[in-house]
Amino acid sequence: MTPKDLRRLIDAGETLAVEFKGEEREALSDGELIEAIVCLANRADDSPGWLLLGVEDDGRVTGARPRHRNRTDPSRLQALISNRTRPSLAVRVEVLALDGKEVVAIEVPPARWPVGTADGKYLRRAVGGDGRPACVPFHFHEMQRYQADRGLLDYSALVVPDARWDDLDPLEFERFRRLVHESQGRGDSSLLGLSDVELAKALGAVEANHGVSAIRVLGLLLFGREEALRRLLPTHEVAFQVLSGQQVEVNDFYRWPLLRIVEELLGRFRARNREEEILVGLFRIGVPDYSLAAFREGLANALIHRDYTRLGAVHVQWHQDRIEISNPGGFPEGVRLDNLLVTPPRPRNPLLADAFKRAGIVERTARGIDTIFYEQLRNGRPAPSYERSNEAAVVLVLPGGKANLAFVRLVVEESQAERPLGLDELLLLNHLWSERHLTTDQASVLIQKPQSEARACLQRLVEAGLVEPRGERKGRSWHLSAATYRRLGAPAAYVRQRGFEPIQQEQMVLQYVAKHGRITRREAAELCQVSPLQARALLSRLTARGKLVLRGSRRGAFYELPPITMDKSISDMDTSISSSKRSKPKRSS
Repeated sequence: MTPKDLRRLIDAGETLAVEFKGEEREALSDGELIEAIVCLANRADDSPGWLLLGVEDDGRVTGARPRHRNRTDPSRLQALISNRTRPSLAVRVEVLALDGKEVVAIEVPPARWPVGTADGKYLRRAVGGDGRPACVPFHFHEMQRYQADRGLLDYSALVVPDARWDDLDPLEFERFRRLVHESQGRGDSSLLGLSDVELAKALGAVEANHGVSAIRVLGLLLFGREEALRRLLPTHEVAFQVLSGQQVEVNDFYRWPLLRIVEELLGRFRARNREEEILVGLFRIGVPDYSLAAFREGLANALIHRDYTRLGAVHVQWHQDRIEISNPGGFPEGVRLDNLLVTPPRPRNPLLADAFKRAGIVERTARGIDTIFYEQLRNGRPAPSYERSNEAAVVLVLPGGKANLAFVRLVVEESQAERPLGLDELLLLNHLWSERHLTTDQASVLIQKPQSEARACLQRLVEAGLVEPRGERKGRSWHLSAATYRRLGAPAAYVRQRGFEPIQQEQMVLQYVAKHGRITRREAAELCQVSPLQARALLSRLTARGKLVLRGSRRGAFYELPPITMDKSISDMDTSISSSKRSKPKRSS
């Protein structure tokens, strides 16, 4: 930590990872200090937290009071925190001078397990009722969620003390076997010949040696009777809603076992999902409003990854132009919006996830997110979105609307030509169709992979004749080829996107300067629809040939016509105005 880094933290204000503790009025006691440390350790973020002593809530630096006679000893403060936290926290303490005052900066690592004070007090960092970060009590059920988010606890494997074997429905066991049988090899066929008790033991739904001794949460979720689920798992609920603007057409809530809910919602999906056909060669290709595989994976993910310690339902909302599937509980630790497509699977309830795979409901590869994106794109729809997700809920949006049938035809034709397009290629082509161009950096962010892989993927599309590069090195960008625009039914878009030839670009710049007196690099880039680097090269060429003169430097730089050229232009303009006045006929009296 440097004074510059400290100033940056203070200027950003208090957050879930940064807390200020001022000592202007009175010194912070050791107990209050330990509670603040524990609070920062128990937070949802997996980045280091900072406690800043000597900074008021409004960001004023008033200085920390000495804790060891006339100074603060970082080693002794670290030992105090380690001795008075359970389990012991290894923090890092620094004393820095800022604005002529001392600030004690304590770096608090994120805890894998809930951390409390030595006298048994547990606090966590959260957003308070006023919308500001605060320390609030850390309850036991929240500790379970905290551990589940980090992969340290499988809530679906916990024993439900009051549950009995009679709370399980034999019909649900038969439903599980039927799903395995109908899964076309996706399920675990070795489970078909087992009795109900053996099946429950094989899935981990019960604790049993010779007989069943306890029922786990998984057993109730898969096979529980409705009244048992209402009584023993009150947080479990699933809603199916059909919304037309502000009008609610369907609003059904279920507390059934999960397999029954999956079958019910898939049946409702099939009844509402429409399909149109296109002819590609001799084949008729169906293009549905929404992909069944994408919907099934999205629904299964919501049921598997939801936080069953939170109140709230899994919502499936069918709007006029989209389907939204949301579930209580944010992304598990390590899963973010910018790594959804590449991070290893991290189920919040691993035992439940395994049961869904063995039933054949989800892919055994555990790459359901890839399936959702791939199916949505290959059906000519915009990419799915998880951008409305937060720490309290995950929200999947499947856009609907009119499908891009020409894009579907292109995907099918490439597959028939033995050049199947993968998810990365579909993501890039979809972006190029909607946004017209992208850079290698943007492509890397889009497919969530390093630039080398993004560049290789773009090069494969170039070799397939689907994409063209433009520019060189850092200024290189990519756009769809003329053949691709023609196949997509928009041949004129290629000319608009490709822009003008260098000679035309030079004429446009010179005409702009003649009209407006000057031009900047940014204005040239906008005028010619090129990157800033390409605009700089264009202006440099004109300057080298004496067509323009550079004035100013750096951000204040601009280009104008040489003095001789400018005087000639003004003279020509005056001559033109004079001649027009002479040629103007006199008004008759």
